[in-house]
Amino acid sequence: MASILLSGCIPAGAPRYAPYSRPAPQPSRQPAPASDRVSTLPAPPPAWEARPVTADAVQVPSSIYTVESGDSLRRIANKTGAGSEAIARANNLHAPYTIYVGQHLTIPGGRYHRVHAGETGIAIARAYGVPWDQIIAANDLEPPYTLRTGQRILIPGNKPMTVAERAAAFNLDIEDIVTGGEPAAAPHEKPAKPTASPTRVLPATTPVRPPAHMRGDFIWPVRGKILQGYGPGKPGNRNDGITIGVPLNTPVEASASGVVVYVGDQVPSLGGVVILKHGDNYATVYGHVSRILVQRGQSVKQGQVIARSGDTGLADNPELHFEIRKGRDPVNPVSKLPQG
Repeated sequence: MASILLSGCIPAGAPRYAPYSRPAPQPSRQPAPASDRVSTLPAPPPAWEARPVTADAVQVPSSIYTVESGDSLRRIANKTGAGSEAIARANNLHAPYTIYVGQHLTIPGGRYHRVHAGETGIAIARAYGVPWDQIIAANDLEPPYTLRTGQRILIPGNKPMTVAERAAAFNLDIEDIVTGGEPAAAPHEKPAKPTASPTRVLPATTPVRPPAHMRGDFIWPVRGKILQGYGPGKPGNRNDGITIGVPLNTPVEASASGVVVYVGDQVPSLGGVVILKHGDNYATVYGHVSRILVQRGQSVKQGQVIARSGDTGLADNPELHFEIRKGRDPVNPVSKLPQG
């Protein structure tokens, strides 16, 4: 089983998967099994587990291709096995990607994985043992980082890895869930329309339609003492959000209207987690909750109760870990929340 840690806090100069703002836990400080401490609504496992990826990337050699009559960028990609986006970047082509007969195009070599229906960035990263952020960089992916069925993406690195090595290299963090957790959609497939009801159980491999734009400002999800602020904390540690002390079972409210994109307990350091997307590439994260009251694909309104606070994961006390993210980047929540 792959090691799964939290990205909430990042030791300076160390891999970004260290537990946030606390020293590495000792054996006696391991979190209790999340399933024993986090109450969730009935739901399928997330898409990266429901739709695992086979590491069947094709190794494509670097070459020069001469454009023939009837060629398009996608047809050339199918002929060579390289990604159409990678070919466009290598040749400085921009939409509408006009090419002409006799033109010489550079075909960038490398390992190319063809995305199948329902696959996620997380599952692809897990299959190859390559961090999702490296795949994002290698393919120049932009927010919202959505994959499409049939797309060929470049997998960084060429070193063969065993199954055990790939599992050991894989880490799941909040950034990955926010930017690599949605299933790939066919070019003309419409994502599922959000519903207001938590009783609808959306198939894990069905894409969710997030809001295009955010409406209004953020509000505090709970009221309480800030136990740990954003940024550097204890020596060598960093918090990507804020930690708010609250009594057990305090209602946790949606900081802004949006759509639920993740509910679960797969980040042991955080225990129960709810993630919302709000449009304009904003997302909010609610961790350490003990009871989750919403479903993936559910539309929620600002101020709606989405969970109950807890002390799950590596929480020292009853508390809420709260993050605001813009794309992959964390934002100091206090700078976005009402003062006073």
